[in-house]
Amino acid sequence: MQGMKKGLAQYGDAGFSLFLRKAFIKAMGYSDDALDRPIVGITDTYSAYNACHRNVPELIEAIKRGVMLAGGLPIEFPVISIHEAFSHPTSMFLRNLMAVAAEEMIRAQPMDAVVLIGGCDKTVPALLMAAASADVPAILTVTGPMITGSHKGERLGACTDCRRLWGKHRAGAIDGAEIEQINGQLAPGPGTCMVMGTASTMALCAEAMGMMLPGGAAIPAVHADRLRHGEATGARAVAMAKEGLRPTQVMTKPAVENALRVLQAIGGSTNGLVHLAAIAGRLGFDIDYAKFDRMGAETPVLVDLKPSGQHYMEDLHKAGGLGPILREIREQLDLDCLTVTGGSLGSTIPPAATWQQDVIRPVTDPIHKGGGLRMLYGNLAPNGAVIKQAAATPRLLKHTGRAVVFRSLADLAERIDDPALEVTADDVLVLQNAGPKGAPGMPEAGYLPIPKKLAAAGVADMVRLSDARMSGTAFGTIVLHISPECAEGGPLALVRDGDRIALDVAAGRIELLVDEATLAARRRDWAPPAHPARGYYRLYYDEVLQAEYGCDFDFLRKHPLRDARTKA
Repeated sequence: MQGMKKGLAQYGDAGFSLFLRKAFIKAMGYSDDALDRPIVGITDTYSAYNACHRNVPELIEAIKRGVMLAGGLPIEFPVISIHEAFSHPTSMFLRNLMAVAAEEMIRAQPMDAVVLIGGCDKTVPALLMAAASADVPAILTVTGPMITGSHKGERLGACTDCRRLWGKHRAGAIDGAEIEQINGQLAPGPGTCMVMGTASTMALCAEAMGMMLPGGAAIPAVHADRLRHGEATGARAVAMAKEGLRPTQVMTKPAVENALRVLQAIGGSTNGLVHLAAIAGRLGFDIDYAKFDRMGAETPVLVDLKPSGQHYMEDLHKAGGLGPILREIREQLDLDCLTVTGGSLGSTIPPAATWQQDVIRPVTDPIHKGGGLRMLYGNLAPNGAVIKQAAATPRLLKHTGRAVVFRSLADLAERIDDPALEVTADDVLVLQNAGPKGAPGMPEAGYLPIPKKLAAAGVADMVRLSDARMSGTAFGTIVLHISPECAEGGPLALVRDGDRIALDVAAGRIELLVDEATLAARRRDWAPPAHPARGYYRLYYDEVLQAEYGCDFDFLRKHPLRDARTKA
């Protein structure tokens, strides 16, 4: 069935169901001619809380124009909108809720194809997870990155410069009046963070995976090209509706591996790894982390963007966006992967540029030789952890230090700036109980602030580790996603003040230097957190998986782990 006949409400009489549906949709002013055309749903992710999606109404109009020019009927419909700074306790807690809502609304309403509008961090993966599960022809576009601001002649961008300058304020180098002036310049317009944060990372990975028309990931939110790309996306959605090109034909295992390769090459957000793992689980396979590590060894960081470099997303757009990056690493990609264009990934790679630019480096002169991300294992992280080595301090990549432990986010907030805190620059800051279940939602708390007394003394970085995430805009020598998390009884829960911790990124190791007998005694004293009583939190706690599986709900995976364990 297609168009208005698709997915009828159940009244026991299909003819009546269609009759009733058409009666009500005609109240919207549609003609019979309009209702006989291919229907393209458009996800409306606008919210007055979400500045990253401020341009969505304008973008929808461009998409609708493209759909109508191609002979289709566009119908927008609301889905959940998530903004990182306006999501308590954290946006990651709500990603799966958005994915469930989007999947069910795509299924429940008649549409022959759907245009997904993503932007702020978790909206892109949530929509791709939904598309993978619903498997209706789908194409993604994004709101695009912000333009940069300026303070005293210095270009500024959210949120790498948010964190950098707030750190200076905490250290006393910037006073209260000036930090308020800066606050008004960090996000000067609509769109997502203009650095290589999670939103930019996921946009580029989605384009590399074939779910977005070429060139769309880096176009600034305020640029006319953003609307032209939206129009082209709408037109292509009509063609996809007629062709029946489905997400599972595009988001194959090789396509996801292409996205993982790009994640390394762009120095992308550690969050990208979690989100791609969740998308993979919806498709029926899991990330091969050993292979991902090998990708990092083979694939240098080529994009000179903050926080690993110096430039911003609008500079990447001017340099050609994703295309030149794909061209540089084309020998490492599966170029035969199908994309939403209907052609292969290889056919979308543009010829070499004729202008000079310094944003995208050649593979012979990368910004970082070892790949952006590195997996870590050891007795502290039996199931893995990750570090963004491209944004770390090189001298700290091999370091042994004394643990200074914070048992929770509340404990961190209470004691991190206490002048009596026993801490030195050589210590290792440890945050516990900030993982998927423990926080809940695995918040972006892994970027532990430097203790105020050390920051005032000029300390800019320390080794920090947790079962939490951090923003892609953040930087430093930070070990994240330690699994199993504390709330699952992972070894991180057994760390105590004064323990020695050894980090060796080159060797891929993170070790707690405490004898097994001592750990066994501590393990006997460990107790799990209280089980939530009701609501979405109860569902989340019961079903959320660890970071290596993307923190998705087990029952939403194509092959739930629970089923596999039952069969075993």
